[in-house]
Amino acid sequence: MDASIGGGAVAGSDPKSRQSHPVPPDAWEHPEMRAALATREISSVYRLLRKHGVSQRQIAAMTGQSQSEVSEILKGRQVMAYDVLTRIADGLGVPRGYMGLAYDEATAIKVVGAADGQQAEEDESVKRRRFLAHAAQVTMGAAVFGPESGTWSSGPAKTPAPGRIGMTDVRQVEAATRALRSLDYQYGGGFCRDAVVAQLSWGQQMLESSGTEVVKTRLYVALADLHSLAGWTSFDTGLMDSARGHFANALDLAKQGDNHPLVANVLYRMGRVYLHQDAPNDALKLFQLGQIAAQESGSELAVAVLCANEAWAYAMMGNEEQATKLLGRSKDEFARADLAEAESWVKFFTETDVYAMIGTVHTVLAAKNAEHTKYAIPALTKAVESYDDDMARSKTFMLSALATNHLLEGDLDHGAKVGSKAVDCAEGIKSERVKDRMRPLQVEADRRRNNADARDLADRLNSFYAA
Repeated sequence: MDASIGGGAVAGSDPKSRQSHPVPPDAWEHPEMRAALATREISSVYRLLRKHGVSQRQIAAMTGQSQSEVSEILKGRQVMAYDVLTRIADGLGVPRGYMGLAYDEATAIKVVGAADGQQAEEDESVKRRRFLAHAAQVTMGAAVFGPESGTWSSGPAKTPAPGRIGMTDVRQVEAATRALRSLDYQYGGGFCRDAVVAQLSWGQQMLESSGTEVVKTRLYVALADLHSLAGWTSFDTGLMDSARGHFANALDLAKQGDNHPLVANVLYRMGRVYLHQDAPNDALKLFQLGQIAAQESGSELAVAVLCANEAWAYAMMGNEEQATKLLGRSKDEFARADLAEAESWVKFFTETDVYAMIGTVHTVLAAKNAEHTKYAIPALTKAVESYDDDMARSKTFMLSALATNHLLEGDLDHGAKVGSKAVDCAEGIKSERVKDRMRPLQVEADRRRNNADARDLADRLNSFYAA
């Protein structure tokens, strides 16, 4: 969108200009609108735009939001995330000064708090190296809660907490984390991230409470897991700096709680962030550090998880031999694992996930060598058949990958049918990752527009991304 909405660019009478920029040029100057902008009451801004004749669809198109998100904001949902506020301002053409927005750390902290604000501007590769160095220090036994920890994020706003805590208080944190994680699996990080961060703002205060050593140790682990979930839901909604900060805090707390499997799990999750950012070399380093922690814990299941993800990184790097080798080791470690005795942090990795990882790795390899579709398709089919509605996001990933493989294999009719199911699932999930993971399907469908079914799928995907 042109960032000059509200200025001279829309003052003319050209109907195409009016259609592209539906906001009246003087809309931002009305006292009521200026007051709403100054207080960042986005619901009021949207309601005022509706009075100016701007539709929900037009607001969604300009801000890059879905119509359902716009509807929720119109109903009163607050917008606090700094990056979302700036995207709305730029999309609508609001002068940033009217909302007090600027590219500086102080403004970001004022809007969302240091725990969830953008880190100071620096190259993403620098941030990755910095996190890798911190992860290596934690994994290899360096002290935690030192000066470096404070550079990730300062503490959230104070919330009253008990002066003394017992095991019941810790179990409440654990139960809340389990419930919120279930929501994340089913509906996506956008559905529950705010609730996760709110839970953290209270749970962190318990670190200042008194309690027995056993209780405090278990609290460290519980809060580490909650920070890990905050990192994962932040990642799922596209807030990469926030994800990195939460994962760094999760590492420190897991180390303080002497829980090697959880350290491995956090490193695996941050590695997945780097895979998503198309940085497989950095992801591989985190997975390898995670494998060290997993081996120290004696958890074959944790090792299986890390090996599978190392295979994914190697596949992205084009190293077919290493990718295949690591997949084989992952299957072997999984076969040896005692699932009943496994730590709760890795119990998510079931036989279904083994098939999902096999299918995912071979899908990456199939992009350069279509022969891999013969390995990807049966594995992905088993994964799709096994995922239920509680794992809607994972099922959507697998449906998208399965459809991509069918298109690569030349089975266009079936590929389009499976791809349509993937879109059906994706439309009910609040996850930026779902959109990103479906891009290869969109590319392959677009390449085959001479086929009616593939063309219909491509058109539907294009509409999905435009919504």
